Amino acid sequence: MTDVFTPEKRSAVMARVKGKNTTPELKVRKALTALGARYRLNRKDLPGTPDIVMPGRRLAIFVHGCFWHGHECPRGSRVPKANREYWTAKVARNVARDQRTAAELAAAGWRVETIWECDLKDSAALTERLRALLAS
Repeated sequence: MTDVFTPEKRSAVMARVKGKNTTPELKVRKALTALGARYRLNRKDLPGTPDIVMPGRRLAIFVHGCFWHGHECPRGSRVPKANREYWTAKVARNVARDQRTAAELAAAGWRVETIWECDLKDSAALTERLRALLAS
């Protein structure tokens, strides 16, 4: 049985999807804080409003959900059964926007790093990755 919502119910469900302070973002921020890093959040003056910004290091970090941003992992590559065309187009637009944003930031002299939701499963690897970012 498929779980198809009315347009009103779907809108209510989608409105509850957070854009800031998500669990994956909080995990990355906690790891950065443990490493002694200082950062700013959601800088609206930068293209794409990066989730985490380290101005002194010219580093912009995006924490992306695998599904929403089309990651090539099992969760990111699945497409809902209902309204497939919409979701395929939606994720494709997100991917294109992410590429444009990264290019704009790079052109402005920023390093851009994307941390995927699935990367958070291995906290030791995440910590090492962040340590390397801070060292470079």
